[in-house]
Amino acid sequence: MTDPVSVESLLEEARLAKTMPPPEERLRLREAAGLTRAQVATAVGVARGTVLAWETGKSDPTPPGRLPYLRLLEGLAELHPAPAAPGDPVAALFNDQPHGTAPVPAAAETPAVAVPAALTGLETLRGPDGRAIEGDPGPCIRCGVETTYQSTDGRPLHSGAMCQPIITASPAVPPAPAQPPAATAAAPPAPASVPAAAPAPAAAPVSPVPARVPTRPQRRSKSAERAEADLMGLIRGAVEQEAERAGGDEDAALKALIGRAIPDAMHLFNETRASARYEYTAYPALPDVLHKPSKREPDQIWEARPAYNNPSYSMRAAQRDVKVTALDVNAAYLSALKVWLPIGKLEHTTGSDGVGPKRSGVHLITPAPWTHPHLPNPLGDRDEPGALWVTDATLRLLLRLSGPKWALTDAPTVHESWTSGATENFLDALRKLLVAARSEAIAAGDVLLLEYVKAMYSKFVSTMGESQHNREMVRPDWMHNIHSQAYALHCGRAYKAHQAGLDIVALKHTDELHVTGGDWRQVFTEGRGVSELKIKAGDGKSAGEYLVGKVGG
Repeated sequence: MTDPVSVESLLEEARLAKTMPPPEERLRLREAAGLTRAQVATAVGVARGTVLAWETGKSDPTPPGRLPYLRLLEGLAELHPAPAAPGDPVAALFNDQPHGTAPVPAAAETPAVAVPAALTGLETLRGPDGRAIEGDPGPCIRCGVETTYQSTDGRPLHSGAMCQPIITASPAVPPAPAQPPAATAAAPPAPASVPAAAPAPAAAPVSPVPARVPTRPQRRSKSAERAEADLMGLIRGAVEQEAERAGGDEDAALKALIGRAIPDAMHLFNETRASARYEYTAYPALPDVLHKPSKREPDQIWEARPAYNNPSYSMRAAQRDVKVTALDVNAAYLSALKVWLPIGKLEHTTGSDGVGPKRSGVHLITPAPWTHPHLPNPLGDRDEPGALWVTDATLRLLLRLSGPKWALTDAPTVHESWTSGATENFLDALRKLLVAARSEAIAAGDVLLLEYVKAMYSKFVSTMGESQHNREMVRPDWMHNIHSQAYALHCGRAYKAHQAGLDIVALKHTDELHVTGGDWRQVFTEGRGVSELKIKAGDGKSAGEYLVGKVGG
């Protein structure tokens, strides 16, 4: 008599055989998760050399290890999807791309060409344990898609060089000029507090067009496209439904949409995770530090919210001739959904044992002194000295600023941590969906749709902690990390502007940056897109621009 369990096993294996990733993807997924071949081998019940053969294509997985290996790859693919295409809304604020460069239009799809000789033979920088080492994010020198991995010569490169081949640009994209125009003269030297970049060789003038070559747009499956279209239909349908109920009263329709924003956002979130395996409520037990002491007392986690005013511009009478531009950051919390979040049970560690590129949570630290009054403190406006609890997003910012590239401060001392394994892609499907809906609303001039989307992502973040308005999700650790990520990205914009020669007059909230001393459009792209900035709106013809000492000085 046939054993039904064996039949089911064979059927599952036959089904999964159709989705076996190629060898290079197997390697990418393992390295993206920070796993060694020995760990994978132990988990699936094979020798380490067998895993090496599977990743190099010398052999294909066979039973009995094949089925658990496929399950592992499937889970890793969910946590570490393929790198996002260029133009991802989260800006690389700390990369090495020179300021004053204009974005390159998307290239038309063209056949791939051979990789230039200068880019062949590149190897991934690895530590003594064989794991790929991460650094500051930047565009991969081979495919242009942002990555945190590096080559052995220190340039950004996808782990194992597993990325899309370089392709030629569309004929519609004009070639970079041989010599820079007069308008792109050398920028003023950076102040002494920020190390100046090494001068470029005389034979390589700076071009107003970024050096990286556009890449082939990533293709998505038809099922993924249908799923996104269905979810976009839900968003549009909600707006149409409330507009019809309100009988043309736009204020009433907007009030209704804002009232349903939280359950609607949770529904969309659950729909984007329909096939996911990790349950976000699987680890509800949280340490005391993540619980509010009482309703009247503040949270114990310091989120590093900026509230900075440059003291050099406080003498109003003497600075009346200084023209300042107030810039507005678009959808700051939407961008901050791309953040490392803990996805396991939070574990307590002492010292720096809980700190790592693939871990996240909260940390008790003593920060180093901040000695740059002309730049916003990455810890925000903090009055009390000494140790404090911060999120992983804040700690990553401090560690980056203390590194050799910026050298603005010393590394903080980490006393203890509550962390777990982490991923920065957990909320990415929801983020991309809301970014698409927001872009559609702006293009169509649909105010109701735009405000509805804004209410969904802002309330989703603000109520995912200990809130009576959202009983489905109780993750204050995530809420604090997302808030802190928004503030860290905002500080990053200020440091980037300062390095480009602008003076920072003020940095406030998550979306307000006041600058002077140059053309901010040479540093940031102007527009209403998620990764773009615009002059703050207001009354008057020159809203968002003022003289120090007259308005907001």
